[in-house]
Amino acid sequence: MRRARTRRPFAAAVLVASVLAPLATAPATAVPSGAPSALPAAARADCPPDGGLGPELTARLDKAIEDVRVQAGIPGVVAGVWMHGKGSYVRATGVANTATREPMSARGLVRIGSETKTFTVTALLQLVDQGRIGLDDPIAKYVDGVPNGANITLRHLAEMRSGLFPYTADADFTRALLSDPQRYFTPREVLAYGYRHDNTFDPGAQFQYSNSNLVLLGLVIEKVTGQRLADVIHKRVLRPSGLHRTLFPRGPEFPEPHPRGYTDQTLSGAVEDATDWNPSWAWAAGAMISDLQDLRRWAEVLATGKLLSPETQAQRMKTLPTGFPGTTYGLGILETSGWIGHNGSIPGYETVTVYLPSKKATLVLMLNTDVRTGGQEPSTLLARAVTQVITPDNVYDSSVTPR
Repeated sequence: MRRARTRRPFAAAVLVASVLAPLATAPATAVPSGAPSALPAAARADCPPDGGLGPELTARLDKAIEDVRVQAGIPGVVAGVWMHGKGSYVRATGVANTATREPMSARGLVRIGSETKTFTVTALLQLVDQGRIGLDDPIAKYVDGVPNGANITLRHLAEMRSGLFPYTADADFTRALLSDPQRYFTPREVLAYGYRHDNTFDPGAQFQYSNSNLVLLGLVIEKVTGQRLADVIHKRVLRPSGLHRTLFPRGPEFPEPHPRGYTDQTLSGAVEDATDWNPSWAWAAGAMISDLQDLRRWAEVLATGKLLSPETQAQRMKTLPTGFPGTTYGLGILETSGWIGHNGSIPGYETVTVYLPSKKATLVLMLNTDVRTGGQEPSTLLARAVTQVITPDNVYDSSVTPR
């Protein structure tokens, strides 16, 4: 998830580069693949075992990841690849804390930003399977005050085709958030920022990534179930999927261990530590936390529809063009060059969690920065580089989060 923002002046861009450039030379901690004795005992203890993809492929992945990390000035990266019948690869490289130089850990938790959408929409689609809601119900049936709510359906919201103005693109919202990153926002408060603006197009006319859509779907889930969204997701999605280190925080709480997260989405444009910012403003669209192994499990559950009926999963996977090269979007899910899943971006952190059904392959990336390079999200640069190595016929093309 990326908040729309005005372009910062050149001086701020130079400051970002100067802050992150020293990270390129930071010593890396790698998860062993086939030769655990190559690492100190302390580093080996931190690394979950992997099955190895062979020395040649492992060396190419090591180089691809480190090249992007250095060139993009990414403090730390955790990368996981699991390929059916071929083995696996896990690496933690760079630093988790730019002040202490603590190495990045493959066991750390991160904020997963817009990957939260996959959990929210899964909970919504479970209600469809139970006959409690219909995808073509108007949002006005459940939530009052939505501009053109009588004509915007739950399907429009889930596929990012509602035409509702994204509240994160409102200048007053941006100022309120960045002036006080610890502030608690309610769903109704953030939606009000978007409601100030005219809808951008008629429902269904085109794709526009908008967190307003998912906040509304979160309210629908709460209205229909009579429970808090976090409780619904925990009981109906996380627990059945065996995800024991994934959570939906009420506010800025962030269980240890986790890396520090760095962002340039600040009032000055300078890089700041956003680790403990309150993600309540993102709520159903981007507030959740997870780790490498949980995201690995979730990738296949999500892409194969294990928590949904085949009919509902088929509805979810009716993807449509987004305007982003090679990438289409369904109901809270993207497809890019055959990879199915979602990316996430929130100040300080980025993630990618995708599954390639044709090869039964899973890719998970976790970064402790969202600072862009050449207008591109660092997680997209990494995903492209990794898939060029492991699946050259299926190269991750692009994410769907706005600039």
